[in-house]
Amino acid sequence: MMLRSCWKSRHKKSFGPGPCWIRPGLAALLWLCVTQFICGSEAVGETKNVVQKDAEFDITYNDTVTSENQTIYAFNHTISRNKTEGVRVSVDVLSQGFESPILFVVRQKQAVLSFQVPLILRGLYQRKYPYNHLGRTLCQPPTRAASETQYFFVDVSTLSSQGTNYQLRVSRVESFTLQTDKKFSFTASPSQPQYFKYVFPDGVDTVIVKVNSDMTFPCSVMSVQDIQCPVYDLDNNVAFIGMYQTMTKKGAITVQRKDFPSNSFYVVVVVKTEDEACGGPLRFYPLRPDELIDAGNRTKVLDVVVSPAINSEVYVMGMLFCLGIFLSFYLLTLLVACLENRRMKKRREVFLNPADMSPAETASLLGKNGDGKTPASPYEYGSFADNGSTLSSEAITDSATSTDNNYGYMERSLDSVGRSRQESLSSVEEDDYDTLDDIDSDKNIVRTKKFLCVSDLARKDKRVLSKKYQIYFWNIATIAVFYALPVIQLVITYQTVVNVTGNQDICFYNFLCAHPLGALSAFNNILSNLGYVMLGLLFLLIVLKRDIVHNRALVRNDLNALECGIPKHFGLFYAMGTALMMEGLLSACYHVCPNYTNFQFDTSFMYMIAGLCMLKLYQKRHPDINASAYTAYACLAGVIFFSVLGVVFGKGNMVFWIVFSVIHILATLLLSTQLYYMGRWRMDAGMLRRMVYVIYTDCIRQCSGPMYIDRMVLLVMGNIVNWSLAAYGLIERPNDFASYLLAIAICNLLLYFAFYIIMKLRSGERIKCLPLVCILFTAVVWGFALYFFFQGLSTWQKTPAESREHNRDCILLSFFDDHDIWHFLSSIAMFGSFLVLLTMDDDLDTVQRDKIFVF
Repeated sequence: MMLRSCWKSRHKKSFGPGPCWIRPGLAALLWLCVTQFICGSEAVGETKNVVQKDAEFDITYNDTVTSENQTIYAFNHTISRNKTEGVRVSVDVLSQGFESPILFVVRQKQAVLSFQVPLILRGLYQRKYPYNHLGRTLCQPPTRAASETQYFFVDVSTLSSQGTNYQLRVSRVESFTLQTDKKFSFTASPSQPQYFKYVFPDGVDTVIVKVNSDMTFPCSVMSVQDIQCPVYDLDNNVAFIGMYQTMTKKGAITVQRKDFPSNSFYVVVVVKTEDEACGGPLRFYPLRPDELIDAGNRTKVLDVVVSPAINSEVYVMGMLFCLGIFLSFYLLTLLVACLENRRMKKRREVFLNPADMSPAETASLLGKNGDGKTPASPYEYGSFADNGSTLSSEAITDSATSTDNNYGYMERSLDSVGRSRQESLSSVEEDDYDTLDDIDSDKNIVRTKKFLCVSDLARKDKRVLSKKYQIYFWNIATIAVFYALPVIQLVITYQTVVNVTGNQDICFYNFLCAHPLGALSAFNNILSNLGYVMLGLLFLLIVLKRDIVHNRALVRNDLNALECGIPKHFGLFYAMGTALMMEGLLSACYHVCPNYTNFQFDTSFMYMIAGLCMLKLYQKRHPDINASAYTAYACLAGVIFFSVLGVVFGKGNMVFWIVFSVIHILATLLLSTQLYYMGRWRMDAGMLRRMVYVIYTDCIRQCSGPMYIDRMVLLVMGNIVNWSLAAYGLIERPNDFASYLLAIAICNLLLYFAFYIIMKLRSGERIKCLPLVCILFTAVVWGFALYFFFQGLSTWQKTPAESREHNRDCILLSFFDDHDIWHFLSSIAMFGSFLVLLTMDDDLDTVQRDKIFVF
């Protein structure tokens, strides 16, 4: 009966003759009846006046609406297939009728848009913001006809018994269709969103949509949506479909033609009701739940420009460039190896056939040994195990008996040096030697001498130590597998979520230089990590070659390989190369979707690399007392554990920073004690008593200097640096705890490396040409790398919108940005640093170990 009454009431009182009903058709009639039925506020039998007016564009209509009358404005306009014309409806309510708002319903051929005025938009904690002035753009569905006249109606109604004044204006939108590379400026507000259409031109498959503003606030959202109705252009529904991101001053979305079957899309810009999502201040909490809050002036001026993105040729050039850079290191390494082998071959010929060469040729080959001096001993050429060639033991022995040795070499039988190298390594255990009473007592005597030599700390069987240090490699390989697999699974899930939801606030890309490929959103940031993998593999090959040559020398009982130089243990080098490769893989995984929750992926193996480098430096002169793989990785696991805690709980948490600073300082003191006494101290109940006794005897009873001055200098400097870093963290409490922790590791590594170099030169040792070149080259590359690192193209320490303010365009081949160059240079610098550690003690290969000082 209600529906029937509706039909009769409207038919009798409103329209009269039929033509008014013929134009909108049957659908409009049914819509009016259903609307009247849903309202349900008028009693059965009560009539309502419905007035339809023919309206025109660009004319402002001032009218009044009550619960007893309803006004319908009829518009028509001509659309064409080749041209899309935007239509915008603007409404302004002049009365403050919040309890009974006016309902506007816009009926089109294929869409219906309805909104109330005043419009109530909600913020956080259900805060309500009323807007009396609204502006909405009508959805324009495509037409198949060359030209077509379409009608649409604006229905105005209310339930208020009192008259409410309003203004209605319908106008055409100029520049509704965006042109390629042409900037268009406009204004928007929460109640007046804007959107525009863009059609892909022929030959362009990818474009980048950039929206910019000189105003940081109010916070806004840019969205890219398919051509369909309705268009979601309000703060509470803009995230329903398409791709979207919050923005303050900058926003950019890369759009591919394959994602839009109609070869066109809408660019939607919405101003949010609050600024909290963009890092702005949060408004006060309303005293009453239904209290309306004045939003103030939230109009924002923006401009939009759509530009073609790079084509497939740039992708190919970027990949070839990346491969070419790192393959050149393989070629350079091969060239250096060939030249070195050729030089070693000539030197070998000098020893084997010295009478076949003139004195001048002999002097030119033998007279200079990197420092312009005549070699002090034939053992300087006796074994080139690390350089790829080794003389026979017979030649070495003959020359040793006939040449003066300035290093004070004392000949010993090769039989007394060690057991046969053919014995299986699996039959030898480190504990077999450590548990002997005489060896244990010898440790306390030897390691507490004032001046130690490498021979004092290289007393264990080489097979035992080789097996011990190989565990470093196998452990890190196992860690890498168990760590990498779930990481890869997780980042694939991240990327899937981004692609499905369209929420580009999940990942902190440099959106102005993020080139998609397949399902990946920023392929260039992933590709640039290739250097870590390729150079890590190259380093492993270099270490493998040296390891093979050294083992061959041991099998021949080569005297230099057995008793001269820094003891060769390659397990840590293998672990370092593996860690560098894993850093590349995990950094690529992090850049699939960079954010604060997975930043640990990018830093975990950086901690590993820093720790392994420090262990390798210490192992060079302390091979017998270096930490085991289990202890080292357990400590690194603790570092990563604190890294996770810092990321999750450390932001502004004073309690966490106090606990961490105390642990940091205590760990520094314990490690200093361990290093100073070479492990010959005990942590037990009597430790405090012994400390007091030492302080009393050495500082109070008599003022005596430290027994090990060099070690004390290093440890004092290390404690100053670490205490300073702990104080900085406690005072400043940086948000990026993971980077702060990495800075601690790098500072300690650099301090120890500088100390090692200074002490090496102070002890009368020298640095050969190759490691010297590596040191200088690496230092320069690190300098440039850090410059690009601190450019800061994005940061997850801020909101996604604030992070986008740091975005910048590509600077290399229109494909790579500053952070990609950081990846290139840092991978090269790490590779160079590893080469320095591998070759810096090559000058000692012919020096007897009891002449090499420990520091």
